[in-house]
Amino acid sequence: MEELVIIFTFILAVVWIVFHHITKWAEGKGLSAEDEHMLEDLWRSARRMESRIVSLEAILDAEQPDWRKKNEE
Repeated sequence: MEELVIIFTFILAVVWIVFHHITKWAEGKGLSAEDEHMLEDLWRSARRMESRIVSLEAILDAEQPDWRKKNEE
């Protein structure tokens, strides 16, 4: 009888540990509010940089039409 209690306790402990880690894994799967805010800031910065690059390329196209060819060589 004592062996059954030990085996049952061991199986119960293993199942509890597995479910505990599955729950923790599921909780950590999403982004935190801080991560979402940082991602939004990065996205905004990338869009501003893209806009600036387009503007700079337009200026270079107007002032130095062959600048793209020179950079390819």
